[in-house]
Amino acid sequence: MIRQAGAADEAAIRSIAEAAYAPYVPLIGRKPAPMQADFAAQIAAGQMHVAMDGAGALLGFITFYPRDGHMLLESVAVLPQMAGRGIGKALIAHCEAAARAQGLAEVQLYTNAKMTGNLALYPKLGYRETGRRREDGFERVYFVKPLD
Repeated sequence: MIRQAGAADEAAIRSIAEAAYAPYVPLIGRKPAPMQADFAAQIAAGQMHVAMDGAGALLGFITFYPRDGHMLLESVAVLPQMAGRGIGKALIAHCEAAARAQGLAEVQLYTNAKMTGNLALYPKLGYRETGRRREDGFERVYFVKPLD
């Protein structure tokens, strides 16, 4: 089940972000941007959604919001022990459905160039690379997916 995050979810979301993004710290040389996000503000703004198991435990989260006529998928993370079970794909599909419901024509996102798994995953989900650039000290790769 996926639902909008609430204030009580903040600690679990932070824990998921730490666990999911920790392997990238040595590759990037510092914490990736999603590890340093203002989760409380994102939750309060209605930008975060969480995936839960049947018992209500959080398994992953996604942050997205409309910007300049498209949906910006800012971050997605899943507990490492739950990887490979389709949770991340379900969260991304949830973002895409929200974009469609709001009449937005596409989803845009970026990832770090060192996150090679993401670079392989997004094209399989229909995303097309649109560019690469250094931003905020990170080497970012940008993607877009037009929605039908």
